[in-house]
Amino acid sequence: MRTLKLQMQLTIDGFAGGPNGELDWMMWDWDDEIKKYVDNLTDSVGTILLGRKMTDGFVSHWTNVVKNQPDDPSYPFAKKMVEKPKIVFTKTLNESQWENTKLAKGDIVQEVNKLKNQTGKDIIVYGGATFVSSLIENNLIDEYYFFVNPAAIGNGLFIFKERKKFKLVKSIPFSCDIVLLNYEPMK
Repeated sequence: MRTLKLQMQLTIDGFAGGPNGELDWMMWDWDDEIKKYVDNLTDSVGTILLGRKMTDGFVSHWTNVVKNQPDDPSYPFAKKMVEKPKIVFTKTLNESQWENTKLAKGDIVQEVNKLKNQTGKDIIVYGGATFVSSLIENNLIDEYYFFVNPAAIGNGLFIFKERKKFKLVKSIPFSCDIVLLNYEPMK
């Protein structure tokens, strides 16, 4: 069975975005160690899950880097993001408007479990808060990779709607002041 991994940046006070989804608190001045860690995490997966709201920005950003910025230091990573198959969960779209992307329109639990039962590399989800919350509520995420940024915003979008317990797998402080917290849900 394939593992579903969540990779998400959070504030130190646990928010996934500002009250209106603002992401201006995120640090992008990453050191080589965190870049290598994220690159290895990405290499461990064969499929990317996205919510519809995040897909336009995600796909257009990485596609733009690949098509127009071959000298950009993030080009090799962007190429992976474009080439990996993506599944977009949507209730409103009838066809995919993005390259290398399929739509999932059915029940989220059935759709994710169907993907998990396929052969191949693991699956990673990059969220929006609403989409990630629905995966968490349905106990679909097997591994959590929280990249905690050294910023507190006091109010914003959260991903947990109920009490959950986790087992710490590892924590890694990076020299860019981001800390990885890797958890598994307690069964």
